[in-house]
Parts: sequence; structure tokens; C-alpha cells
Amino acid sequence: MDTAHRLGRDAEHAVYLLHDNDPADAGYRRFLSKLADPLLAKLQRGSLVLDYGCGPGPALAPMLGEAGHELRVYDPFFCPDTRALTRSYDAITCTEVVEHFYHPAEEFDRLDVMLRPGGWLAVMTCFQTEDVRFAGWHYRKDETHVVFYRGDVSDDRGAARLAV
Repeated sequence: MDTAHRLGRDAEHAVYLLHDNDPADAGYRRFLSKLADPLLAKLQRGSLVLDYGCGPGPALAPMLGEAGHELRVYDPFFCPDTRALTRSYDAITCTEVVEHFYHPAEEFDRLDVMLRPGGWLAVMTCFQTEDVRFAGWHYRKDETHVVFYRGDVSDDRGAARLAV
């Protein structure tokens, strides 16, 4: 998104406060399990994981913690303790976060530096629709979504993913 069209910090924060991401909500936990379940299958018990962009009520952190992993959280608005950004991790999660990156290349570089060799970067976002449908795409209409990604591969559930 052109910088002239971005929300100011206070307005962006106000939009995030409208999100209803209750860690105790079974439906929200099911939604997050789309990322958590495949990641849990890859991690060794006791792995150190960073929930990057955890929001006001981190829900993924307790889910992974219940599975025996050690968690740290970071969010520039809700958990701004930058000490979490000075560690190295076995996995870093970004659920519904990367579409908010003002400088995606810099953010992904930062995350890469924090990943231990063989670590996992687990990202969940909606991939951009076909160009003809972009104007009406619901995800584009969120004023806090400033960048979108495209994937070239779809899995059997129709979910886009990036091929590595």
C-alpha cells in the first residue's frame, strides 16, 4: 500500500482492538490449528518458539505451550518487549501478521536471523486473489493490510502455500 494511504499508529491500533481473538474461544483455536498442527508435527518437544505479532490475547502461544514447547511473544502494539527479538528460536510463528508488514523484506530478514539452523518459519495469511477479483476481495478491504502475497501451489484443501 502506498504510504500516503496507510493509517496512523493510533488508528491502526484502534482497528486491532476491534479484533475478537479470544484465546479461550474454541472456534478461534480451530482456526489457529491450521498453522499449529502442521508445525507441532515438525517440532521436537521443548522447542523454543516465538509468536511474532501475537496480538492482545495471544492464543497460539498457549496452544503450543500445552504441547510442551517454550514460548515467547512479541507484538509492536500489545507485547512490545524487544528482548524477545534478541534470542534465537526453533520456530517463529506469524499468524495473520505478514500482511501488516510495512517493509516485508526487512521483516523477513529479521525473522531469518532469529531462526536457528533448521528452524521453522510458520506463516498464515490469505494469498492474493486473481487480479480480476482483487478490487472486491475482502482481505484487501482491511485498512491495516498493506502488502499481499501470491503462492504458486495449492494443497488439496485449496489453501495457497508457498513452495520452498
